Amino acid sequence: MGDAPRGRNALNRFFDSLSNAVESPIIWFREKIVVPNQKDYAWYHQRFRRVPTIDECYTDDPVCQHEAHLQFKRDKLVENEILSILRRRFEDCVLYEAPDHKVKCQALWDQYNEGAENWFTKCKYIYL
Repeated sequence: MGDAPRGRNALNRFFDSLSNAVESPIIWFREKIVVPNQKDYAWYHQRFRRVPTIDECYTDDPVCQHEAHLQFKRDKLVENEILSILRRRFEDCVLYEAPDHKVKCQALWDQYNEGAENWFTKCKYIYL
């Protein structure tokens, strides 16, 4: 009985060496090529650069208009998620604080109304 649980017999040692022969190039490739060339994001999602808004684009620049449109769609999705989170927080508060929810959840209700007002100001008449 040795210290390390190396292969106990020739068959186990054979499979260990075969495994090392297959895994070693993969591990080397990941450590030496993939990891050093990866961009390190501070967030768990991709950060897009900001582009000019649609009113700042020239009328004969379709690329700028397309990028502005995509940015607006991303911003709208973010605003929708913010509203969804605020709504869920308020609903959870109402369920948890059932009899006194009008008093205890007023701050969350005000935050939700402010977020909804901002969303309607930005996205009310624009259909995408």
